[in-house]
Amino acid sequence: MDEAALRALTPGVLAALVRRGADFAAAEDAVQDALVEAVRVWPADPPREPKGWLVTVAWRKFLDAARADTARRRREDLVEEEPAPGPVPAADDTLQLYFLCAHPSLTPSSAVALTLRAVGGLTTRQIARAYLVPEATMAQRISRAKRTVSGVRFDRPGDVATVLRVLYLVFNEGYSGDVDLAAEAIRLTRQLAAQVDHPEVAGLLALMLLHHARRAARTAPDGALVPLAEQDRGRWDTRMIAEGVAILQAALARDRLGEFQAQAAVAALHADAPRAEETDWVQIVEWYDELVRLTDNPVVRLNRAVAVGEADGPRAGLAALAELDDSLPRHTAVAAYLHERAGDLAPAARLYAEAARMAPDLAERDHLTRRAALLNTRLRR
Repeated sequence: MDEAALRALTPGVLAALVRRGADFAAAEDAVQDALVEAVRVWPADPPREPKGWLVTVAWRKFLDAARADTARRRREDLVEEEPAPGPVPAADDTLQLYFLCAHPSLTPSSAVALTLRAVGGLTTRQIARAYLVPEATMAQRISRAKRTVSGVRFDRPGDVATVLRVLYLVFNEGYSGDVDLAAEAIRLTRQLAAQVDHPEVAGLLALMLLHHARRAARTAPDGALVPLAEQDRGRWDTRMIAEGVAILQAALARDRLGEFQAQAAVAALHADAPRAEETDWVQIVEWYDELVRLTDNPVVRLNRAVAVGEADGPRAGLAALAELDDSLPRHTAVAAYLHERAGDLAPAARLYAEAARMAPDLAERDHLTRRAALLNTRLRR
């Protein structure tokens, strides 16, 4: 069976049940039951109309559950409304599902999990493995999220910015377990871009493609992190880069700049440089200035300090860094890098070791530890 094709049908089937009056939580459970039935039945007896088959089976699953806990009159009404087998109208309510799953009443982690389940079609087990949490924990998170949005109707316009933030969170999880969340985020964002004519949707898709194009070069064969400046650019996916740049250029031409377009512009400038030393850092600083204007985000200011250090020299970067709160994540690592670039090896080694102790994951910790060890070796010579 084509698992990706089956997952692609999921949001349309779920939307069909909700459109017919099913409660979201119950409808989502029924769709998952129908998918399990499809995995069991389709290899031996594939349906002529896969979506129609799924809608019919999911509706019957919903009715079975409804009969257990609703009044007789309501049960009879639902039975009379059962759709006939066959083709399903082409109405696509996937967009409303995005908005529902990114409802402001949900926490970011719950919104991400619900989006992966309801729109992405992933199982609870797959999502739990991707986030490295027990399946029971993820099941509770998804159940709470479904209860929260069960009473929400599809009669109000959704917030595209919130949906984009959820997809960005999915992408940043990268790869773990048996689900490639970065690739899944790109798939879902493509789906959203096909339905929403919005430059920031295009900006996010371009950003994802440009970052994902460098994935193969980010780690060494032993799993060690490879900094951007040291990556083998021959391993970058040039086709993906070209697609990302084209999407970004079309979005920027609409003159409605947003933060994802600005971030994608920074990524495009990195992708455009044949060698690290040919990177247009002056223009990257200008884009970070735009991002600061758009977001006033302290992490953006931290990244800007690095860019300033490359464009105007490490002392200028350290001056920009001094204006920021030193409790920011990776502030110490940036300080170590800029001191190393400035030739201050002793403080750089000390700061690398300190940053390693605060690193969020093993790969980053190992990278920072190696930098500290290398500088200490040079100091002893």
